[in-house]
Amino acid sequence: MKLQCDVEVIHRMLPTYGLKNRGRGTRAVLSIGKHLDKTTRRNNIYLMICTQKDRAGSKYKADANSLKNFLSAARLAHRGSDSDTLPLSTLTPVRARDVERPKKKLAILSKKDYPLTSNFPYSLEQLQVSYCKLSRVDMRMLSLKSLRCLDLSNNHIKKLPETIGDLGCLAELVLHNNHLETFSAALCLSSLQRTLKLLDLSRNRLHALPDQFCQLRELISLKLDNNLLERMPSRIGQLSKLRSLSASHNKLPFLPAGFRQLSLENLDLFGNPFAQPNSLDHTMRLTFPLALQEMASRAVLDLRIPFGPHLIPAHLCKELELAKTCDCGRTVVDAFIQMVVSMNLHLVSHMVVLVDDMGSTEAPVQRYFCSLACYSQFLDICLRRGVR
Repeated sequence: MKLQCDVEVIHRMLPTYGLKNRGRGTRAVLSIGKHLDKTTRRNNIYLMICTQKDRAGSKYKADANSLKNFLSAARLAHRGSDSDTLPLSTLTPVRARDVERPKKKLAILSKKDYPLTSNFPYSLEQLQVSYCKLSRVDMRMLSLKSLRCLDLSNNHIKKLPETIGDLGCLAELVLHNNHLETFSAALCLSSLQRTLKLLDLSRNRLHALPDQFCQLRELISLKLDNNLLERMPSRIGQLSKLRSLSASHNKLPFLPAGFRQLSLENLDLFGNPFAQPNSLDHTMRLTFPLALQEMASRAVLDLRIPFGPHLIPAHLCKELELAKTCDCGRTVVDAFIQMVVSMNLHLVSHMVVLVDDMGSTEAPVQRYFCSLACYSQFLDICLRRGVR
């Protein structure tokens, strides 16, 4: 949609610098159309003004609802409708807030400043609400569809609403120093899968994270310090974009096998009660011969045969999704040999914070073997290294 007209762009800040507007319009083409916002990766409605000097045009983001009402009134006037029947208000000077730039950032750092009767500005992209003693997430925050960063640190929040997953632009979620005891699987399966890059759950009361947590595959930074974690998600290695992980001062006895697949820049696991592994201690869950279900499950995974609840029972789908990988590359489901071995954390991270006060950078990690042959081969390697 294009309109040829004389346009004058008035810069409200010019008087601040002792400058004046030109006071006359310039011949231009005024366009209304869609444009891809590189930040949110969404198409938004813009006004574009092209002049002789600027044929590429200058773009101005427009509020869709306001623009729709404006164009509807203009269309009715163009059709010659009676002015008394047009849905028009009387022309009056605008309020100061009507000509202010949309508010993008807001920080509330005390309970007395928390808004009780007014809404949060819908244009917010960054919102921090800290030290307000919130016991739950205010549902008004969940209507802020442009929100990219939500910081609710230093409150008393016990549970997160699943509707946080409806914030389609949310890239950073900071929940440091709250009372969280769980992080729901529903959040891991929401739109946060595609947007969330930073998650801070440090200083809470988490005992575990759901297995679905590894669906948050856009995560770059994850903070889990000072919780009560007794285990990490078994398939944490699926977080291929993760570069910074801190989980110090938890109750982790060992790390999951998938931990070896990570490629980090920074890693902090200080203050966990890691046990000294013994290469001869193992858990035997192999059966001879293998059960038919185990053989079928391994075949489905190794041959990458599609599966889902529309094809097989849901509980079998969950077992397949939580399958382990042997050192030989084959998958195992319920029949395997499990053991815990020591791993130098520099194998998965460039920078490593010492694990304990003794200066160690090693931690115990789970290993799985699909057969006695693979297990024996691994023990032989361990013995040869011991001789050396």
